[in-house]
Amino acid sequence: MMTIMIRIATILFLLAQSVLAQGPTLPPLRQQAAIQQEWLKLRLERHLPALMRKHNTQMWIVACREYAEDPAFFSLVSPTVFAARRTTIYVFNDLGASKGVERLALGGDSNGGLYTVYRDPSSNNKEIYGESQWLTLKKLVDERNPASIAIDVSAIHAFSDGLSAGLRDKLMATLGPAYKDRIHPAEELALEYQELRLPEMLPVYRDMMVIVHSLIARAFSSEVITPGKTTDQDVVWWLRQKVNDAGLGTWFQPSVEIQRKGMTAASRLNRSSGIVIERGDVLHTDFGITALRLNTDTQHMGYVLREGETAVPAGIQQALRNTNRLQDLTLERMKPGRTGNEVLGLVLHAMREEKIDGTVYSHPVGDHGHAAGPLIGLWDLQEGVPGRGDVKLVPGSWFSIELQATTPVPEWDGQKLEVALEEDAMLDETGKMSWILKRQSEFHLVGVNLVK
Repeated sequence: MMTIMIRIATILFLLAQSVLAQGPTLPPLRQQAAIQQEWLKLRLERHLPALMRKHNTQMWIVACREYAEDPAFFSLVSPTVFAARRTTIYVFNDLGASKGVERLALGGDSNGGLYTVYRDPSSNNKEIYGESQWLTLKKLVDERNPASIAIDVSAIHAFSDGLSAGLRDKLMATLGPAYKDRIHPAEELALEYQELRLPEMLPVYRDMMVIVHSLIARAFSSEVITPGKTTDQDVVWWLRQKVNDAGLGTWFQPSVEIQRKGMTAASRLNRSSGIVIERGDVLHTDFGITALRLNTDTQHMGYVLREGETAVPAGIQQALRNTNRLQDLTLERMKPGRTGNEVLGLVLHAMREEKIDGTVYSHPVGDHGHAAGPLIGLWDLQEGVPGRGDVKLVPGSWFSIELQATTPVPEWDGQKLEVALEEDAMLDETGKMSWILKRQSEFHLVGVNLVK
């Protein structure tokens, strides 16, 4: 019996080591929540006061309802809070450098002690909703008498436009004409609060990226793909299943695209079912995961070896190098204080000088996949993005460097190949741009073990 138990223990140990060998795993859910709660505390204590003063805001009011949460809501609440409770109103009031910013909750709880639950004494400290909640807000604002009040209204940024029309009308009616000239949009305050990253987030985020890279490497290998049999949709569903099995989420569903000699873009787009993957195909995936309210965004390329091939053809490899060079040009020009449109213009000028045919459409990443901050192009707006591209880059933010270069391939009789890559990078507190993990510089290879 002892021998059997030892064998079982050995098998379980080896299985565990096999799982670990595939990449890091995230902490248990309870530990994840503790990590997120500490991040929230640091953001509220470190980032929020500085941003309120930077943007000349004494009071910030964030009000939203269940099923209509402000985009900033989930960056302001504990990980165990899954929705606004009826109407939830948070009031942030700056008492000055010595006393800091008081955080008051009208509706809901204290978010693990990070907020003070504010009640009108006449309510006997019972939770209040409805008209009494708004009367309590009016009393609070009258007591604090702020010189300026920011609300989440913006015609440009969704991240700063979370106050619904109905609640805005109610807020304005509640506060009355005496405060009309003090109220202003919290556009840049809400945007930057959601944009700024904590250095403390990096270790977890790197582990998330390692998981993504590992899954893509497995998806674009003979473990998953059998040339002549496996379809692009088979690979998509393999990725989706692995994400589900790992207890992770996605902010978008993965995609897999195929390019091959003689295949037109129209034939790829106008299909009714999956395309069977063949030898000589170039593969592309767009894949990201969600965990601890963080989001990754990655695009990689794969190549399916032909019979007798042991490496990627030179022309196809050069196409990847051209995109790598475009990545270099982009990171080199991402400097604090430049707007997204300024960076775009500088990158495209340098790209043309080096005779690279490409497009740049990079974006912030973090609390959301397409996150708060400056856009550096859109695929269909290479002249600049009005409004959203006019935002300046700030230290302490993360970006998905998303772009593509198109290269004629000699082995395909000059047919053009699009190599689209996307990798997450950070603009650190010193203003330096760098990859958070690493970028792809070689194709993932399918069929290595099938080469004759």
